[in-house]
Amino acid sequence: MKPENKATLVKILTYHVVAGKIATKDLKKLTKQGDGKAELKTVSGGTLTATMKGGMATITIPNVIQSNGVIQVVNAVLLPN
Repeated sequence: MKPENKATLVKILTYHVVAGKIATKDLKKLTKQGDGKAELKTVSGGTLTATMKGGMATITIPNVIQSNGVIQVVNAVLLPN
């Protein structure tokens, strides 16, 4: 991206980040509690909706544990509205 688009890049990247350490077992629990979906607030202020089936992205590599959180690798780029 061009330097003048830095704010857009930051928004896209932080849209992929949810505060905390959420493993797939936690996502399953939240989804079950939410009648099939869980809404997660992103660092950018957006909302990601997790479901067990039929979403726009699928977790392809679960639970990549890092010192500052857990990465859930998905097969799509998630863009804010």
